[in-house]
Amino acid sequence: MALAYVARFATSAGKLRAYLRRKLRERGWVEDAPEPDIDALVTSYVEKGYVDDEGYARAKSAGLLNRGYGARRVEQQLHAAGIGEGLRARFAPDEFARREAVVALARKRRFGPFSREGARSETRASEDWAKQREKQLAALIRAGHDFDHARKVIDASDPASLDEWVDEAREEEFPT
Repeated sequence: MALAYVARFATSAGKLRAYLRRKLRERGWVEDAPEPDIDALVTSYVEKGYVDDEGYARAKSAGLLNRGYGARRVEQQLHAAGIGEGLRARFAPDEFARREAVVALARKRRFGPFSREGARSETRASEDWAKQREKQLAALIRAGHDFDHARKVIDASDPASLDEWVDEAREEEFPT
């Protein structure tokens, strides 16, 4: 069962361990029977390279950021997968990646300056825009972005100013 699982899904040691324990419960493992040594099996799979927490954390973090999720959401997903604190810290997004992700999500969902309403300055003074702004802010925060980043994106006057904001972080992160 464990081999079929790791062959089908990219997984972490923590997720494999939880999967095997759940399957034992679902199959009604007899209380009197000795429980299989799940930790030894997981350790064996890690040693053989079938399970790679570092590779899983790298791929999961990059995938979530590319889809526009924020640092908090990346941290939560890696924690839920049983990734250790050290690896979670290593693959936490830097400021450039965080800005790039929030702008990508805003562009994808047509928030702030990417929306038809948000692009016009006369619309931003209306009550409807205030309600729409709150909804957009809430959506970005639920996606794991910082409030300051979400507010910066929603309140931006145009997409070019956001591109400059992202480029500033790139310059700080990778000076030429």
